[in-house]
Amino acid sequence: MLRLHSGLYLWYLRNLRKISGNFATEKNHNQLEQKVRVGAVSYLNTKPLVYGFEKGAMQHDIELIFEYPAKVAAMLLGNEIDVGLIPVAMIPRLKESHIISDFCIGASKPVASVCLFSQVPLQEVTRVLVDYQSRTSAALMKILLRHYWKISPQLIDTKDGYQENIKGTTAGLVIGDRALQQRMHSVFIYDLAEEWRTFTGLPFLFAAWVANKELPADFKEKFNTTTGEGLSHIEEIVAANPFPPYSLEEYYTNNIDYHLTADKKEAMKLFHRYIKEDGL
Repeated sequence: MLRLHSGLYLWYLRNLRKISGNFATEKNHNQLEQKVRVGAVSYLNTKPLVYGFEKGAMQHDIELIFEYPAKVAAMLLGNEIDVGLIPVAMIPRLKESHIISDFCIGASKPVASVCLFSQVPLQEVTRVLVDYQSRTSAALMKILLRHYWKISPQLIDTKDGYQENIKGTTAGLVIGDRALQQRMHSVFIYDLAEEWRTFTGLPFLFAAWVANKELPADFKEKFNTTTGEGLSHIEEIVAANPFPPYSLEEYYTNNIDYHLTADKKEAMKLFHRYIKEDGL
């Protein structure tokens, strides 16, 4: 009798982890044991996308971190975060990638905040200062320089504050909130989304919510709903973020296109093809 009980006890010990694992799998299907680390971008154009999070949605499910686009992408690449609003140029560099939201940073018209600024016409530009904050914008500009504008100015990497050197025949790629401010200072403004549209006939996809691992379906459903919530509160977002250099109502409703449509996905595939062919 003692041997029987001992045998049952040993069987129980051997199978305890398996039994517990089955329960854990069932639990993970409904609730994540740890918060998902989410990287968002600290630009005005993301305000509608993070509105739901900032109002408290998913506060028990995610840890929200703000950085500039290239930094968020590097964190996702290094597995420091699980989800990031990243420049789409970085997607091919990920070992695993899943776009998990129907909302994005895109443009079907001039985007206003990703531009090449100059004091002289494009054909007279000899040098271009390249914004360090987004790989996608830099790659897009290089593609346009080579394949559309067909000019070869010297490209110069930058650090913070480089905009003051946009003068003479030195142009500058500026993105985000700083680009909206730079519009007041430059004579010639070449909007990269508008130029891409003229070149390809397609809109452009600048950034998407990308995960570097598979996440539970219920999490993705909540995440998708939350990232789209701000689009119903544009007036509130504009009122909460005064920005004299540019009309945010115009920016959010006419410049940025937040819906990840089929033609934006097609544009991303074409963009990735150019990146591969050009070695960017």
